[in-house]
Amino acid sequence: MEPSSSKVISLETGPWWDDLVEGGWMRSRRRTVTEADLVQFVNLSWLNEELFTVAGDRPGMAIQGRVVPAALVYSFAEGLMMPSLQAAGLAFLGTTLDIKAPTRVGDTLHVQCEVIERRTSSKPGRGLVRTRNDVVNQRGETVLVYEPLRLMRMRAA
Repeated sequence: MEPSSSKVISLETGPWWDDLVEGGWMRSRRRTVTEADLVQFVNLSWLNEELFTVAGDRPGMAIQGRVVPAALVYSFAEGLMMPSLQAAGLAFLGTTLDIKAPTRVGDTLHVQCEVIERRTSSKPGRGLVRTRNDVVNQRGETVLVYEPLRLMRMRAA
């Protein structure tokens, strides 16, 4: 027996505004940060800081290891969330961002997403959703937190 269509969230479209409730949670898939990811991102973004470009010991640096830029961590997080939000999403309106801990090459990340605000917009058929997105590594450490506000489609009336 198939579930009623009102209880199914399509993997093709992801959740619509109507499917989300304050206090509800979503969890993304995982992704490991590779050396190639770091090198390509640094070259693309011109973030040529020694923290990201020098392998091995870096005397005098506060953080050791192959650290990756928080901008890359944020990009990974959005990439992990987008497949589930892109069909119903209309606009990314802004975010706050807080870096909690370093991320290094070899870390495996996922996003734990809690709906913290949900309201209708001034235009019919649209709603606003703010989530708290915790980017978590394989050790269960939260490395980055951001709270995006998105404009989303509502289901047809």
